[in-house]
Amino acid sequence: MPDRPSVLFVCVHNAGRSQMAAGWLRHLAGDRIEVRSAGSAPADSINPTAVQAMAEEGIDITSASPKVLTRDAVQQSDVVITMGCGDACPIFPGKRYEDWELPDPAGQGVEDVRHIRDDIRKRVEELIESLQSQNSPDSTPRS
Repeated sequence: MPDRPSVLFVCVHNAGRSQMAAGWLRHLAGDRIEVRSAGSAPADSINPTAVQAMAEEGIDITSASPKVLTRDAVQQSDVVITMGCGDACPIFPGKRYEDWELPDPAGQGVEDVRHIRDDIRKRVEELIESLQSQNSPDSTPRS
């Protein structure tokens, strides 16, 4: 699908918020949207509490691994969503940038991470809706 949009989720450690967002987007959009995630200072592994919270929703993010943010990843993405590290992300003209202010799940219990997970789901659903209407061949309403 050459015209499918591409989304990059970026947080500092690429171990919690961005991985949960990528998991939600893959789960909800399937192959309609290309999904990437990266971190400005990636951790060694995914946050186990984020893994647990996503597993409760039937989404397995255990195979994901933190990746370093590169200029190429940003250039290859149509939408770049930062989560607490916007200043580390290179800016390129023509890209759509959003900053999602979300608490960092690092060091938090599963109760708190569930709230973050659910907030991310709502934001991802809105993102999918905006990308679908933006990429629709006929986005004008019919009467």
